[in-house]
Amino acid sequence: MTIPEVGCPSTDHEIGSSFRSGLILLVPVLLAFAGCMVGPNYQRPKVSVSPSFGETGDPRLSAESTNYRDWWKAFNDPVLDRLIARAYRDNLTLQQAGVRVLQARAQLGIAVGEIFPQSQQAVGSVQYNRTSDRASSAAFFKGGGGIEYWQSTIGGQASWELDFWGRIRRGIQSADASLLATLADYDNTLVTLTADVANTYIALRTAEERIRIAQENIDIQQQTLQIVEARFKYGTVTQLDVEQARTVLLNTQATLPTLETQRRQARDALSVLLGMPPNDLGDLLDRPSAIPVSPPQIIVGIPADLLRRRPDIRSAELQAVAQSAQIGVAKADLLPAFSLIGNLVLLSTDLGTFRLSDMFRWGSRQVQIGPSVQWNILNYGQITNNVRVQDANFQQLLLAYQRSVLSAQQDVEDNLAAFLRSQDRADLLAKSVTSSRAAVDLAVLQYREGVTDFTTVLTTQQTLLSQQDNLASTLGNISTSLVGVYRALGGGWEIREGDDIVPPEIKAEMQQRTNWGSLLAPTTYNLPASREPQSRPRLPDW
Repeated sequence: MTIPEVGCPSTDHEIGSSFRSGLILLVPVLLAFAGCMVGPNYQRPKVSVSPSFGETGDPRLSAESTNYRDWWKAFNDPVLDRLIARAYRDNLTLQQAGVRVLQARAQLGIAVGEIFPQSQQAVGSVQYNRTSDRASSAAFFKGGGGIEYWQSTIGGQASWELDFWGRIRRGIQSADASLLATLADYDNTLVTLTADVANTYIALRTAEERIRIAQENIDIQQQTLQIVEARFKYGTVTQLDVEQARTVLLNTQATLPTLETQRRQARDALSVLLGMPPNDLGDLLDRPSAIPVSPPQIIVGIPADLLRRRPDIRSAELQAVAQSAQIGVAKADLLPAFSLIGNLVLLSTDLGTFRLSDMFRWGSRQVQIGPSVQWNILNYGQITNNVRVQDANFQQLLLAYQRSVLSAQQDVEDNLAAFLRSQDRADLLAKSVTSSRAAVDLAVLQYREGVTDFTTVLTTQQTLLSQQDNLASTLGNISTSLVGVYRALGGGWEIREGDDIVPPEIKAEMQQRTNWGSLLAPTTYNLPASREPQSRPRLPDW
C-alpha cells in the first residue's frame, strides 16, 4: 500500500520554492520584533548636593561659575606653567591612560561587529578516506573490505543571530558607555597629574625656603658664638655659655641634611612626573627659589557643578550605565535566540565514475540555509542567577556613584578649610616672626651689656628659627591646599580639548606591530562635561 504524500513538494524546484516562500514570510516577522530591548534603561539616581561651599560670607571665596582649565596660572609662576606643560606632553601614566582609550575604541568595534553575521567562514579541504572492512557500509559492497577514496570540498558558511531581544544592542550600549568612562578616567588622570606636579613643585620650593631660613639662622648663631667666645676669652662669661651656643648652632646645622633630602626627593619625584630620569632639572628650575603665592580670592562655584566637571564622577556614572546594559544582555539569555544559517559547499569524490574535478560542477553543490532557534530552557536557574549577579553589580555601581558625589563635596570642603585656616595661621605666624626677630636683637644687645643672661639669647634664637620654619611650612600648606581645592573641583582636564590624547610616536610604534586601521587616525575627543549618559546604543562618531 502506498501512502500518498499529501501537500509535500516532490521536486527540488518545489522544495526551493516552498522554502523561499516560508523564509520571505518569516524574516519580516522576526525583524518586526527587532526593536524590542530587554533589560532596564538607565536612570540617573538621586544624589545629595549642598547649596554652597565653605563658610557663608567669607570674602575669600566666590560662588561664581568659572572654568578651571589653567587653574595653576593663578600662582603666576612661569616655572610651574612650564613644568605642567612638560608633564602633559611626556608623562607616562597619562600616555598609558590614552592608550586605554584606544583599547576601549577597539572593544566598541567588536561590539558593533556583532550586528552583522557573527560567523563568516570560507572552508576547503582535500582528504583521503578509508573505511574499515568491518564497518556496516562494507556489507553492501561485493567482496566486502574497506572503501578507499579522495574527497574535496570548497565553500563558505555564515551564521547570523538576529538581535531579536536587543542583546547585541545592549552590548553596544555597554561598550559605548565603557569607552566614555575610559575617556573620563583619562581626564581624571590628567587632573591628578597637574595637581601632583604643582604639589611636588610647591614641596620643592618649600624645602628650598626652609634651607634658606636654616642657613640664615646658622649665620646668626655663628655670630652669637663668636661673641660668647670673645667674652669667655676676657673672663666675663663661663665655659657653659660657650658650650650652649655651640650646641644650638650644631643642632641647627643638623637640620640641613634632612631638608636637603626632602629637596632631592622632590626633584626626583618631579622628574618622574615629567617622564624623565631623576636629575636636578636645572633647565626648568631657572628662577630664584620662592614658594608659589596663592591669590587673595578664589572662585569655587557651587557643588552642583561637580556633577559635570569632575571626571571621576562622570566615570563612576558611566560605569553604572555600562553595567545597566549588561543586565539586558543577561536577560536576553532567558529568551529564544533566532538565527539565520547558510552553508554553500562544492563537494566531490573519486568514487566510481566521479572525479575530484567534478567539484566545480554546479550539480556538486551542497546547500543548507534557513532559520534556527536556540532556547536554553533547561538551565533557567543558572541564567536567572547571572541576571541577579549583573543587577547586584549595577546596584553597587549606583551606590559608588552616589558615594563619589558625596566624597567629592567632602574633598572640596576639606581642602577649603585647610586653605582658609592656613591663611589665618600664616597671618599670625608672620606677626610672630616679626616679634621674634626683634626679641633676638634685644636679647643680644642686652647680653652684650650684661643686662641679661645667655639663656635668654638662646631661647629667643630658637624661637625665631622655629617660627620662621613654621611660617615657611604654612605658606607651602596654603598653596598645597589651594591645589587640593582645584583638584577637588575637577580642574585641569580641559587642556586636552582639541588635542590627540595619544602621542604620534606611540601611534607609529603601535602601527608597526598591528594594523590599527583608522583607529589611529588623529582624533580629538571634545566630550562636553555636561553630557548626559546615553540610554540607547550610540555608534561611534569618530
